[in-house]
Amino acid sequence: MTAHSPITALSVRNAGQEDRAAIDAFVRSRPDGTPFHLPGWLEAVERGCGQSGFPLVAERSGRIVGVLPLTGLRSRLFGSALVSSGFGVGGGVLGDGVEALAEAAWDLARARGFASVELRGGPVPQGWERREGLYFGFERDIPEGEEAILQAIPRKQRAEVRRALANGLEVSVGRDLDAHYRVYAESVRNLGTPVFPRALFEAALESLDSDILTVSQSGEPLASVLSLYHGGTVYPYWGGGTRAARAARANELLYFALMRHARDRGCTRFDFGRSKAGTGAFAFKKNWGFEPRPLVYAVKGEARETNPLSPRYRLQVAAWKRLPLWLANRLGPPIARGLG
Repeated sequence: MTAHSPITALSVRNAGQEDRAAIDAFVRSRPDGTPFHLPGWLEAVERGCGQSGFPLVAERSGRIVGVLPLTGLRSRLFGSALVSSGFGVGGGVLGDGVEALAEAAWDLARARGFASVELRGGPVPQGWERREGLYFGFERDIPEGEEAILQAIPRKQRAEVRRALANGLEVSVGRDLDAHYRVYAESVRNLGTPVFPRALFEAALESLDSDILTVSQSGEPLASVLSLYHGGTVYPYWGGGTRAARAARANELLYFALMRHARDRGCTRFDFGRSKAGTGAFAFKKNWGFEPRPLVYAVKGEARETNPLSPRYRLQVAAWKRLPLWLANRLGPPIARGLG
């Protein structure tokens, strides 16, 4: 481009199925891309939870230079919002065209009757509310070799992992969703939150690079995690343990085994996901030597309140913990599909 050449105009449009391959390639070409930017993520959420996907793309000269994957969430309990990305911990604008994509998202929200737009990560558009300090991310490199992975874990937590290794636990990797869902459903019930629909996990396994690692004792699953893989990073995304997992230290073995497995797959980064400050999950991840990093989100419009730590949900969370598991599993998915 010469000094006198005009700058090519940027345009924003709603993407269609014919754009899927180009969007996928663009996301994979970006070092800051995540699984939550991929078309497969929007598709999994749409199939698994019935919430519509609205992918936006920014283009110059017909070439994609930016993407904003949006999920339209509607819930009688939690209200409505366009979220990037729905049910993900990341998202937000990827690439160029931040202001144009954000404006298009807000226009889409008003046209479709959504009360707000939530961007999880990426630049904060001008005039949008910046939210920081509620959620924290946890990432670090995975050393090469089992002993190096062990030595990278702080001493006290490393001792717990060694005890777990001596407990005769079994580790399996595959796609056993039956075992995983049983464990995960009990885990979230014990935390007082509704379980996501099983169909969401089925769709994620079909649409994304993913697998399930499960720790068992005498054939009984105690802890399990469904992980996503993208750009050399493993994302242990939906994981949990039963009440019996603590005594057996199955959760300790779960994540150590996943680090080994991910390294064998060629991953060099471990993304432990997001947690709220002051929670057990936040403390657990710090004990593994992960330094919390505040996540920055952006909101425009009448924001929803979905934080289970909010005082308005205190009684509901306490009551949910006391539900029989069969009842929590029946009532949970219709509620959880509106959380996003």
